[in-house]
Amino acid sequence: MTTTNERPTILLLPGLLCDASVWTAQAEALRPHAQVLVADFSQNESLEAMAHSALAIVEGPIIAIGHSMGARVAMEMVRLAPERIQKLALIDTGIDSRKEGEEAKRQVLVDLAFAEGMGALAERWLPPMVHMDRVADQALLVPLKEMVMRATPEQHQRQIRALLNRPNLVPRLADITCPTLVMVGRQDRWSPLAQHEEMAARIPNAELVVIEDSGHMTLLEQPEQVSDALLRWLGFENKLASASGAAAMRN
Repeated sequence: MTTTNERPTILLLPGLLCDASVWTAQAEALRPHAQVLVADFSQNESLEAMAHSALAIVEGPIIAIGHSMGARVAMEMVRLAPERIQKLALIDTGIDSRKEGEEAKRQVLVDLAFAEGMGALAERWLPPMVHMDRVADQALLVPLKEMVMRATPEQHQRQIRALLNRPNLVPRLADITCPTLVMVGRQDRWSPLAQHEEMAARIPNAELVVIEDSGHMTLLEQPEQVSDALLRWLGFENKLASASGAAAMRN
């Protein structure tokens, strides 16, 4: 377990088949202001287990920032240890439980990964995850495919099992009392804007930010927009401006 320091601790929580690489831009933007850590959910089989593993990474208060499945983990962390979550950012995610027919649809991809490999899974899974206009954008898709191929069919199967067993979060949203940011790509076809508008309306003290020209993979599709929104929401921009102003006065 990592111990805390004087700076706030930010824990970045990745989504399905994602690793620390999806957070590269945001981690770089946040590190001047906070201790930034990235969770690894590759070995966990439930959202609750993921939440426990994330809480065990560091002691003390946490700013939890999750993307997709990672945002569901963040909300599970709030349930398990509400006193430790200072702030919460939920990006491109959902609040529903398993949909009718979802298990069979996801099983097709699980079977594909075992039969033909993670490259075949990436080719099928990734295009609906990005803005419709960028499905042929190799600068975006190649790093995403490489990330998926670093995972294994077994990891994919574990994480799909976790998602299929996800709880309905709607009844819990009113109990989230910490400052919360809800963020979504305007063209997210997997977790649409309307879903995030509902989340923001149900969570007390929540702010909704829409990332323009982005699908589900906002962290990589529009990294500057996402980083700027996080810096502003966390108040780090003001601290940076104050520090710059003080330095100018000293000079």
